[in-house]
Amino acid sequence: MTNTSGAAHDAAPVVQRLIDDGHAVFVDERTLDEWLADGGECVVLLAGDPVRFPESLDVAVVLPELARLTAGRFGRTLRSAVATRAGEDAIARRFGSQRWPALLWLRDGGYVTTLAGMMDWDDYVANVAHALAQPTTRAPSVGIPVNAADASARCH
Repeated sequence: MTNTSGAAHDAAPVVQRLIDDGHAVFVDERTLDEWLADGGECVVLLAGDPVRFPESLDVAVVLPELARLTAGRFGRTLRSAVATRAGEDAIARRFGSQRWPALLWLRDGGYVTTLAGMMDWDDYVANVAHALAQPTTRAPSVGIPVNAADASARCH
């Protein structure tokens, strides 16, 4: 998959280095499903604005280490992507993520969990083990009330 055009202009240098070094690709709401179609264990970094969320830079540094951990300790390949600044809000909404930065853990296109914020290394190790052991599930969402078509609009 080619990187989303224009994404590099919005990325912090440490995030751009993930892309340049081949550790991740840029995705947005239009390209995410194509990237996920290759299957396997996948993580999408929702970095947000590094001025508002400076720990996003730390999470970006940890991301290649998580891939090495997943391969070395658990024998699984972890594919990584970074949501573009323009696409990250739509991706966050789709998977119910409300905290920045976040790592969306997905498997074969399905949602597994979200690792939110920067963590101690031991917490990352435990969360990776937990994610690998979990089945895919419905992504959390804010939820929209469902009303019958003929139901009254009143509360009572």
